[in-house]
Amino acid sequence: MRRVHLVRHGLPTLQPDLPPSRWHLDPAGLPAIDALRSSGRLPNDASWFSSPEPKAIDTARRLTGCVVTAVDDLREHERGATPWFDDPDEWSGVIRRVFDEPDRPALVGWEPLRRTSQRVVAAVRRILDEHPSDEIVLVGHGTAWAALTASLLDAEPDLDAWEKLRMPDLWVLEVPDLPEPPGM
Repeated sequence: MRRVHLVRHGLPTLQPDLPPSRWHLDPAGLPAIDALRSSGRLPNDASWFSSPEPKAIDTARRLTGCVVTAVDDLREHERGATPWFDDPDEWSGVIRRVFDEPDRPALVGWEPLRRTSQRVVAAVRRILDEHPSDEIVLVGHGTAWAALTASLLDAEPDLDAWEKLRMPDLWVLEVPDLPEPPGM
């Protein structure tokens, strides 16, 4: 069993005219990141990896004094030109559709969730293989973490847990030894 700490990034500054992958942290959310850092819930001695998106890498750097390695494949579910959703229930419905139909883009320009899951799982496999004795902290995104968690635990995605994620938030997984992916 391996312990993996999945951190969802801190509160971003919402900029509807920019893709979410380019959003930075909102200064109003920095106290919540600082509270997580001082909570004792994160390991003192771990290897840290992050999505390269500004809101994620900046969260990681604020949470630790350790080196943080940006890993491109830990980025969020790619959503291209995402329309702005003022209604949280409408947004939740679209994301639920992403999980209900993982082989199809929920909206034009979106990455199918299966591709996101394959990309993120492969990245985490590499990280775990390269750091076999380390505790691992991964800083990234809610949808990617929900897909990863389902895959690593061989379970259905827990979308109720996804909806309850805060910014930032932490899931700690006890990951069983990973079998080789199919076709290896």
